Amino acid sequence: MAWFDKFPGVGRKLPKTKEAWVECRSCKEQIYQIDLIDNLHVCPKCDYHFRMTYADRIQLLVNPGTFEEKDANLISGDPIRFKDKKRYKDRVKSLLKVRNSTDSVVCGAGQLEDHQVELCVFDFEFLGGSMGSVVGEKITRAIERARADKSALVIVSCSGGARMQEGIFSLMQMAKTSSALKTLADEGVPYISVLTDPTMGGVSASFAMLGDAILAEPGALVGFAGPRVIEQTIKQKLPEGFQRAEFLLDHGLIDQVVHRKNLKRRISNLLSLFKNTPIVAQPS
Repeated sequence: MAWFDKFPGVGRKLPKTKEAWVECRSCKEQIYQIDLIDNLHVCPKCDYHFRMTYADRIQLLVNPGTFEEKDANLISGDPIRFKDKKRYKDRVKSLLKVRNSTDSVVCGAGQLEDHQVELCVFDFEFLGGSMGSVVGEKITRAIERARADKSALVIVSCSGGARMQEGIFSLMQMAKTSSALKTLADEGVPYISVLTDPTMGGVSASFAMLGDAILAEPGALVGFAGPRVIEQTIKQKLPEGFQRAEFLLDHGLIDQVVHRKNLKRRISNLLSLFKNTPIVAQPS
C-alpha cells in the first residue's frame, strides 16, 4: 500500500483549481484539501475557519434542492467611468467570464430547516465582496420579498466594504439598504445577520450590524477601518484581538459567536424564537 492510500478521501477528485494540500493560516499545519472540504473548510487541527465560496455557503445553510436564485440578471454599470490600471467595466467583464456569480452578492429564496428564508450570501472572490449599486439593489429586493412573503431574511456578509469604483453611488447603498430594513422591522419580520471574515467598511456600517440577531463566525474580522489604519491614525497600540469576533462579543457589539457546524441549527432556533414556534434541540 502506498503511503497516500492511508489518508481518507484519497481517490476523490478535487476541483481543478484546488491544490491537494493547504497550509492553515493559524497553526501552519498542512491539511489534505479533501479533509478540509469535508470539515466545512474548518481546520481539523486548530478550528481556524477558512473562507467559503458563496456556493458552499448556500449549501451549508439551505436544505438541498430548495434554493432559487433571484435577480441574477443584474450587472454593474460604470456610472463614473472609473479607471485605474484597468477600466472598471473591463474588470467586471473579465470576472463575468470566469465566475458563476454576476456580482459580489447572490440572493434567493430557500428552506432553512423548517423556515422559509430570503438568503443573501456575499462572494468575496468578486472584487473583494465590495458593495456597489447592484449589491444594494439585490439586497433591497430581497428585503422587499421577505416583507411581502413574511419570510425571514438572512444575510451572510463577507466584504471589504463599499466599492470605490462606483464612488458616491456605492455609499448611497448604505442608506438604501438601512431604510429598507426599517420597513422590514416595522412589519415584524425577523432578520439574522451573519458576519464572516472579513466584514468591513460600508457593509459593517449599514445592514450587517442591523440584524435582530447578529452572529459571527470564530475569528472573523469585523470593523470599519482596518486595525493597521487605526493604529497609524491614533498612534496607539490596539488591544490583542481587536476587531475579532470574540473581542466584539465581549464588548457587546454582536450577540453570539457560532461555530460553522452549528450555524444552520442556531439560525433555525433563533427564527423559531422570533416566530414563537418549537425549537429544535441544539447538538452538544
